Amino acid sequence: MNTKEKINFISNWIRSYIKNMPKSAKSLIIGVSGGIDSSVSSTLSAMTGLKTIVLCMPIKQHKSQHDLSIKHKDWLIKNFNNVEGHVIELDDLFKSFENNLSNFKNDHGFANSRARLRMTTLYQVAAANNGIVVGTGNKVEDFGVGFYTKYGDGGVDISPIADCSKTEIWEIGKELNILEEIIHAPPTDGLWDDGRTDEGQLGMSYKDIEAAMNDPKSPNREKYEKIRLTNLHKMEPIPVCIIPR
Repeated sequence: MNTKEKINFISNWIRSYIKNMPKSAKSLIIGVSGGIDSSVSSTLSAMTGLKTIVLCMPIKQHKSQHDLSIKHKDWLIKNFNNVEGHVIELDDLFKSFENNLSNFKNDHGFANSRARLRMTTLYQVAAANNGIVVGTGNKVEDFGVGFYTKYGDGGVDISPIADCSKTEIWEIGKELNILEEIIHAPPTDGLWDDGRTDEGQLGMSYKDIEAAMNDPKSPNREKYEKIRLTNLHKMEPIPVCIIPR
């Protein structure tokens, strides 16, 4: 399947999913970070013709990242008449959260909490608009290394690009004419004050991770397996204690 065919297939899949819901949703809600994954996922959502609500949700955000999210929001509104965009400032909310949990300070915990505050925001907007939350996770993150730090992806209703590798997403982004600044921006979850990138956190490039994921003989396979094992609990069903009856 070529890139254009993938674009049509995914957009049609979203439309079909909505149509076959017991009670069809009236809108698609998605957080846009200024990164390639959320930019592609939101554009594919907009292509369905369904009302698409995109949210920029800065929390202590680096200006360059926030600027890209605003530019993509504006680009979508300009190119699709079914897109509605909002900037929801979450700085004060997070500061209050952080202050009230000062006795339990942990940088990794607070980074995860940022993602979950965004997720909660997405679901609130979805509830108010009879909508569903659209995910932005890709194949490497969702099924390879369990790198669940996407922009608001603490939980989603549908995940349209989860079967796409990062390479495929970049190809789709180019085909969709996503802003060049976004295509070339280093992937980052935007959850750390120091602005660390995804590849910096993983210790491998996406290209190397994809190669290790697909080839057991890859020189990076052992490193990939180690990352995967650390995050495997995120990719498996929640453990449930089954009581003998």
